[in-house]
Amino acid sequence: MADENTNEVVAPVEGAEAAPTEGRGPGRGRGNRGGGDRNRGERGGRGRRDDRRGGNRDEEQGEELIEKLVHINRVSKTVKGGKRFGFAALVVVGDGKGRAGFGHGKAREVPEAISKATAAAKKAMVRVPLKEGRTLHHDGLGHFGAGKVTVRSAPAGTGIIAGGPMRAVFESLGVADVVTKSNGTSNPYNMIRATFAALGEQTSPKSVAQRRGKKVADLLRRGGASAEVAQADAEAIAE
Repeated sequence: MADENTNEVVAPVEGAEAAPTEGRGPGRGRGNRGGGDRNRGERGGRGRRDDRRGGNRDEEQGEELIEKLVHINRVSKTVKGGKRFGFAALVVVGDGKGRAGFGHGKAREVPEAISKATAAAKKAMVRVPLKEGRTLHHDGLGHFGAGKVTVRSAPAGTGIIAGGPMRAVFESLGVADVVTKSNGTSNPYNMIRATFAALGEQTSPKSVAQRRGKKVADLLRRGGASAEVAQADAEAIAE
C-alpha cells in the first residue's frame, strides 16, 4: 500500500483488517440469520399451538355435524379501477338430533366462502323440539320478506316432502316425516329464514306443561284421550 503524501509503501499491520471484517461481515450475518430463524420459529410455534387448541375444541364438542350447501352465487364489488368479483355461500348445518342453523359467507374463493358460512351456521344453531325424534309436534307458519312457508307434522313413513332449501334444513335437523309448502318468493335466503321462523315457534307438550304448571298427561287428556292413553303418550313424548 502506498501513502499519497510521501509515496512511501506502508506495510499493512497484521490483524488490522481481519478484526473489522470478522466483526462486521460474517459475525453480523450469522447473527441476523440466527435472529430470523428464531423469529420464524416463534411464529411457527404460535401457529402450531393455535392449531392444537382448535383440535382440542373439536374433540371436546364431539359432534358430527351435517353440512348442506344450499346456494352459491358470484357477487361483485365496484371499486376504483373496475369490479372485484367474489362468491357468496349459504350453508345449513345440523346435528341430526334436533339442532340446526344457517350461515352466510362471502370471500374471493369458493372454499373460503363455504368455510365462513359454515362457521357462521355453527354459531347460530337453534334447538327444535321433535315428536318421537322424527317429526314436528304441530303445524306452523313462517314468514320473512316475501317468503311464506307452511310446515306440518306427518305420520311415520311419509318422508320429507319439501324441495329446495327447505329440504336441506329438515335433513340436517333430523326430521324424517314432514310436509311443507312454500308460497311467494323462491329466493333461497328468504326461504331459509322463513323456515327457521316457523321452526322457532315449535313447542312441545313438555314445555307447555312446565310453563302452565301442569302435567303432560293432563294436557293430553283435554284432547279427548282416556287417562291410560294420555299417560302412555306422556311417557313416550321426548324432545
